[in-house]
Amino acid sequence: MTKRISVIGAGTIGASWAAYFLARGFEVAAYDPAPNGEDFARRFIDNAWPTLEKLNAVQPGADRKHFSFFKDPAAAAEGATFVQESGPEREDVKIELLAAIDAAAPPDSVIASSSSGLLISRVAAKCKHLERCVIGHPFNPPHLIPLVEVVGGAKTSLDAVRKAMTFYREIGKHPIHIKKEVRGHVANRLQMALWREAIHLVIEGVVSVADADAAIAYGPGLRWALMGPHLCFHMGGGDGGMKHYLDHLGPANQSWMDDLGTPRLDAKTQKAIIDGVSEEAAGRSMDELRRWRDRKLIEILRVSGEP
Repeated sequence: MTKRISVIGAGTIGASWAAYFLARGFEVAAYDPAPNGEDFARRFIDNAWPTLEKLNAVQPGADRKHFSFFKDPAAAAEGATFVQESGPEREDVKIELLAAIDAAAPPDSVIASSSSGLLISRVAAKCKHLERCVIGHPFNPPHLIPLVEVVGGAKTSLDAVRKAMTFYREIGKHPIHIKKEVRGHVANRLQMALWREAIHLVIEGVVSVADADAAIAYGPGLRWALMGPHLCFHMGGGDGGMKHYLDHLGPANQSWMDDLGTPRLDAKTQKAIIDGVSEEAAGRSMDELRRWRDRKLIEILRVSGEP
């Protein structure tokens, strides 16, 4: 019998997870409180399916008909071998939601939260089985991006972390284990470090919003699709690798780090960024941007061999 995955919260992130789980051959039981929650989720799955087929991510026997929708999170969590919670990014909401899931899900199932920055030790505070709760943070859209950050809390068992890592790996994701709880986890903190400096350079009049984006998209971003900054700089050192790089460019790099800005997202800064990105979008609707993004992501994923 097909194993059952529960998706609690079926908005943009949850529906994307649901599409991917269905493509990997699971039954998916979903819940979302929005009045149009079921219609949105089913439309999202239908729209994502051709993309998943292009990536050869749809396993034999996988069927969109293995999707069911519930009006109650506990009903959706019953019988699930794995629960992926993707509710609103509010600690108070997630605390109550995880408690309801914990009371209904089978005792040997893992409960993973898609939270992009909250701590699992806090959002699982009312759960009776804290040991099985983890962060399983994907990147948008989860049905395309391979990365999943797995974070255990103070009372999460090593077994739950191992189960989550194994589960994501076996369904074609690229999970990484974050060994210590920090706000924003790892990938979002790295993104914020870069964005903070991009905002600083825009506000200081050094570069436009569009050119700051181009500086990444047509430069280091191309390498980052294949490797992270450490390996990039290791290769930048030539045959001598990272040691040679640091011997020759370490002092210069330190001076650049020391000169980085610390902008604030006040009203003036927000307006400058909003106006700049609107100009960069050049009148393209969000649907048009999504289609362009997904088309390009598919091409990159085909080259990189992921998922």
